[in-house]
Order: sequence, then C-alpha cells, then structure tokens
Amino acid sequence: MLKWRRKESRKKNNERYTIGDFFMDLLLWIPELLFLPFRLLFIGVRTIFRFIDNF
Repeated sequence: MLKWRRKESRKKNNERYTIGDFFMDLLLWIPELLFLPFRLLFIGVRTIFRFIDNF
C-alpha cells in the first residue's frame, strides 16, 4: 500500500524510481518473505487443530 502511494506521488512530481528505492523496497520485502512459510505453517496447523477439536 505504501509503495503504491509513493509511486503515485512520484508520478505527480515526475520523479523516477531509483536504485535506492529498489533497495529500500527489497529491504522491506525480505522479512516478509522469510516469515511467510512459518506464518502459513502456523495458520495451517491451527486450522487443522480447530477442525479436529470440533468433532
């Protein structure tokens, strides 16, 4: 969401997407990509236990 707002404001000011912007976006995405498998595993296990608990 923040990326899109920043991109829209840059379009209005005719600014370009620089290499610094790329590295900043990359630094923000790395933690998300690292924690995504663990988050999906946690949600999956929790859902399975809730499903078994309802029987």
